[in-house]
Amino acid sequence: MAKSKHNYCVIMAGGIGARFWPMSRTSHPKQFIDILGTGETLIQQTYKRFKRICPKENIYIVTNEIYKKLVQTQIPEIKSQQILLEPSRRNTAPCVAYANYCILERDPEARIVVAPSDHVILKEDIFLHNIETALEAAAENDWLLTLGIRPSRPDTGYGYIQYVDGKKHAYPKEKHLKKVKTFTEKPNLELAETFLQCGDFLWNSGIFIWSLKSIMKAFETHLPDVDALFKKGIGKYGTREEKAFIASTYTICKSISLDYGVMEAADNVYVLAADFGWSDLGTWGSLYENRSKDENGNTVVGKNVMLYDTSNCIVNMPKDKVVVLEGLNDFIVVESENVLLVCRKTDEQQIRQYVNDVMLEKGEKYV
Repeated sequence: MAKSKHNYCVIMAGGIGARFWPMSRTSHPKQFIDILGTGETLIQQTYKRFKRICPKENIYIVTNEIYKKLVQTQIPEIKSQQILLEPSRRNTAPCVAYANYCILERDPEARIVVAPSDHVILKEDIFLHNIETALEAAAENDWLLTLGIRPSRPDTGYGYIQYVDGKKHAYPKEKHLKKVKTFTEKPNLELAETFLQCGDFLWNSGIFIWSLKSIMKAFETHLPDVDALFKKGIGKYGTREEKAFIASTYTICKSISLDYGVMEAADNVYVLAADFGWSDLGTWGSLYENRSKDENGNTVVGKNVMLYDTSNCIVNMPKDKVVVLEGLNDFIVVESENVLLVCRKTDEQQIRQYVNDVMLEKGEKYV
């Protein structure tokens, strides 16, 4: 893989992974956990992946300031100025604006990949080839690009992207790169089934590629209030003044997603349709799909778990605990520290609500 000095990567690692509760906690969220049992955490895998196409000094990690030590411990080679610390959560647009201005201080000609820290990529070489194609297209055109995943099922947990399917190719070097027609947030099952039948819809991966010039122009056009706040910090990024400036900026900056604030508003958005063994690993159900299973369709973590008449379950237990399960089908059974969760797989979208209820009724130490 070629490493251009103008290739940059921004890894977003500030989420708390509430849908993976109780294994993922506010103090130690899923991106810092070896959730697949590979020997590496999700953020370690993500960093290692992008190091193949970006010089390591060009990789930035944006995270909450409470996770600074976790990042430094898990990725010891990264320098402190490459860890951009958010004092509070303001969704994805402010975190990208922050990274934009840090990169501007170093390289106005930068081409940037923005990616979450907690995705699973099974076909890494194909993925990186797609990223390089998108980076090349971004360098040649004033485009905002995203990777779209060919859907394999009518999933209601993902956003969808519809593309313009004309005979004329938007980018002659890559026929799968298309102009975006519409974005749709997580649809109901009936709509998701319609999308699948149409054939011109893709899952929104949340992975973005653009030149620094294009994304800064897009912020100036579509999120001028957010852009103006971070523009005031020019000259402070990379200095001792940065922390205080960011602290004051985040107190007044609105919370808004990059998808809603920029991508859905812009008319120069393109998608590269791809298939590289992707999962956003957002739910226990998606983890179930990515783990090996026994003859009854159960996926089990824990050395002392005994199953009777139990099928299609995901079980995650401490290694020293003896657990006997009987008569369960399609359940999530997870114990972590001081919490035990037992719920139907079909009800996993309720886990966020469980977390909120537990915090209100039992206290923060359980979330």
